[in-house]
Amino acid sequence: MRIYGDSISGNCLKVRWVAEYLGRSFDWVETDILKGESRTPEFLALNPAGQVPLVILDDGRPLAQSNAIILHLAEGSGLIPTDAYDRARMLEWMFWEQYSHEPYVAVARFQVRYAGKPVSELEPRLVERGKGALQRLEDGLALSTFLVGDAVSLADVALVAYTRVAHEAGFDLGDYPAVAAWVKRVEAALKIT
Repeated sequence: MRIYGDSISGNCLKVRWVAEYLGRSFDWVETDILKGESRTPEFLALNPAGQVPLVILDDGRPLAQSNAIILHLAEGSGLIPTDAYDRARMLEWMFWEQYSHEPYVAVARFQVRYAGKPVSELEPRLVERGKGALQRLEDGLALSTFLVGDAVSLADVALVAYTRVAHEAGFDLGDYPAVAAWVKRVEAALKIT
């Protein structure tokens, strides 16, 4: 299996983390999005959307979109709850991550860390929505060790990717103690360094 990914991207790293956690053999192909390496004719022939992560499975079939990839890789593993309701709750968090968390926390991080924008110049709505996403996580973790049940799942993988680096966008995880503790638990469970 080949994983095309950019190591600065939480979406790419979550694919790597799941593959490593499950002991899957893979070749990592560093694909620098800042240099346009996902927009070359060669890459676009593999993924016309021009996005990473992209996985080429052992049988040669391509698969894109981080949450689709990790769901495929983790099929039959403990990262996906066996209970139908818990599995649906995992998917609920994963869908929410791509719609209501990543567009704010990750975008703010990119603008500050890689585009050089001062935190003070971030669009107020972006900051407000990022804080709202972190508060939603805080509320969701108030009475729970992990997002779904008492074990790490793909919901945790999906959401820890950008939450653990939210400080790079000026978000202070000290304001969200349950989230900060959860990040440490998920990192330990997945052996993320």
